[in-house]
Amino acid sequence: MDNAQGSLPGMREQRNLVPLPYRQVSVQPYDGAMTQQAITQHLMGREAYRRTNFIVLHSGSVATGALAVVAVERASDEPLFSPILAVEVLSLPETTTFVHDAATDCANRSALAACARQNGVTGQGTVVVQGRYDHINFIHRPNPLVLRIVEVAPPEPPKLFDLVRHVLSYADLPAIVVELERIEIAELARKTPADEYLVPCRSGGLEQIGGHVSFLDERPAQRRPWTLIGCERSLQFHRHYYGDEPPRIEMCPRRIAGTRSELTMLKCCLLEFDIERDGQTMIVPWGTDLAMVERALRQLVDEVGHER
Repeated sequence: MDNAQGSLPGMREQRNLVPLPYRQVSVQPYDGAMTQQAITQHLMGREAYRRTNFIVLHSGSVATGALAVVAVERASDEPLFSPILAVEVLSLPETTTFVHDAATDCANRSALAACARQNGVTGQGTVVVQGRYDHINFIHRPNPLVLRIVEVAPPEPPKLFDLVRHVLSYADLPAIVVELERIEIAELARKTPADEYLVPCRSGGLEQIGGHVSFLDERPAQRRPWTLIGCERSLQFHRHYYGDEPPRIEMCPRRIAGTRSELTMLKCCLLEFDIERDGQTMIVPWGTDLAMVERALRQLVDEVGHER
């Protein structure tokens, strides 16, 4: 996991560097030249608070002025203040971007990585964010893991996509950004037109399918000439209920996604109680919850970390 720990020098090359807790970051006005030499001379020997490990220097206002981000090493953590003994300039104005986004949680690596991505900053840049509660933090050299979520819609938002975003909002994980690959049930139906459809369960938005829609989980009393939009488990239910196999449109994310070269997470109803890794794909049960999604994310991060 990339983090803000470690001694100087060498911090400049770290990817996804996010100081946590962000009380390590001091924001200070600065009237000198925005050069590595001038900043180093300005800070060396000055006293710093015992929790300050990083300084955001700004000329003028933070929002509109030139910014530089610096890592510092103090003489001691014991007294309230002690002199700065080492300075490493992480970024100068040409590679530092300021973003004011009240929705971004500055205590969350993934939130800061997503903010950087939304503002077009990757690789070598540094993003200073004034976020929720007007607190300020930064992400240096953002290069988060990108995780594809393959999920069925409706519901809206697609369940697994929403669960992953929720977990990333609170879990102590490396920087991860998620991309949704939607499987639209209405689009599946349009590709195979039918007068009647049978779907696994009720969900808002299914009216877009058109035609007569029945719901497998309600076990309709009468077998009708429908086309099943469902996965292998739905087909098993249908065989049990009615003793036959109807025309079927595949909606299983695992089947539709196929083999992936990029990190992917999806649901499969053939899994019931555990998670599974298949190459670059992490599979969770259809009825997954937050705890299981967090476990899947941690396993994915650990295995990817080992592979690197």
